[in-house]
Amino acid sequence: MKITDLDYARQLDREDPLGTFRERFHIPTGRSGEPVLYLCGNSLGLQPRGVQKALGEELEKWAHLGVDGHFAEPNPWYSYHEIFSKPMAAVVGAQPEEVVVMNSLTTNLHLLMVSFYRPSAERFKILIEGGAFPSDLYAVQSQARFHGFDPAETIVELYPRDGEKTLRDEDIIDAIEREGDELALVLFGGVNYYTGQLFDMGAITRAGHRAGAMVGFDLAHAAGNAPLKLHDWGADFAAWCSYKYLNSGPGGVAGVFVHERHLGRNDLPRFEGWWGTDPNTRFEMGPSFEPQYGAGAWQLSNAPILPMASLRASLELFTEASMEALRDKSEKLTGYLYELITSMGAGAFEVITPADPERRGCQLSILAAGDGESLHKRLMAADVVCDYRRPNVIRVAPTPLYNTYEDVWRFWKILEESVS
Repeated sequence: MKITDLDYARQLDREDPLGTFRERFHIPTGRSGEPVLYLCGNSLGLQPRGVQKALGEELEKWAHLGVDGHFAEPNPWYSYHEIFSKPMAAVVGAQPEEVVVMNSLTTNLHLLMVSFYRPSAERFKILIEGGAFPSDLYAVQSQARFHGFDPAETIVELYPRDGEKTLRDEDIIDAIEREGDELALVLFGGVNYYTGQLFDMGAITRAGHRAGAMVGFDLAHAAGNAPLKLHDWGADFAAWCSYKYLNSGPGGVAGVFVHERHLGRNDLPRFEGWWGTDPNTRFEMGPSFEPQYGAGAWQLSNAPILPMASLRASLELFTEASMEALRDKSEKLTGYLYELITSMGAGAFEVITPADPERRGCQLSILAAGDGESLHKRLMAADVVCDYRRPNVIRVAPTPLYNTYEDVWRFWKILEESVS
């Protein structure tokens, strides 16, 4: 069989050890009444079927116990965030005490920069990827202004070379070394939201530390998608949302990583709140902040239980499947899509995401030679759910928990027909 045969895709699905996980998600229906081709997990993950049960348990507890739900088994609200320590650590490659689930992504980035962006007159610059998600740029610009610096002189944006779509590793390292003694912080995305490029976070961390800078990552498009080893890499901090590949629902609660070498430090500035205190002494209501050990010390307020319940249901699937197995399928699934698109020949499309599977997650960013917006509308009319980014890119993300090889084949066939 050829890779362009539907039977080839169906054979791959029959051999897929993770194939049954699709049945544990709600797949939206399209105009035809049939399930859509949902390839938009890079924007919003689908709802696990277990979410309704998980939410229902907490709603029942609230209805029947009221405030006593804070200490009622199972899963007392008082310690609810602790449920996520081990499964989330497995997702991002961390020690359980290094992670905590709280707040939203950009809120967490600001809280972490309070601790890890400490500029001086000599060392004040922030290096970020050019074309980072706008919220990251807004965050570092406002941090620079807050500390009395001009963002135009503080923020160093690194773009690909002329005629290239993605950053070269050596150019990132060179930029870190070039800024040298003036560099206070390196803040990169794990995966660039537009191109789908997966950065070498270990190399970036090592280079940043050699330059004397702190190093952090926005893992919005990497958590639950790409292999991460935050602890081993030695990154100082990271933050991520959970509504994309982690399937926690729109606006779902976010996560934080702080490396263990920073835990328990009394010399590290931090915005503080009641929920960051030691839970054993919290109800003594003392006048002094007594931080708990771990990333939980960065918490401000008590856990938002209902959004966390959704994430709990999704992380149970990640634990069952394992990141290693998900990554294996992701490379095969997205690699299959890459092969199909390149089999169409040059001219109609260019995949601007790196061809090397180790330099991408599951997303492919497809540059249309013609009118990308019109193409996106034709895809939507055919019940394909993906997204469009100006000026001419269609982003497609075959997600290993719920997408199939047949999904990929059908998308390719619709793409081919739309060009014809």
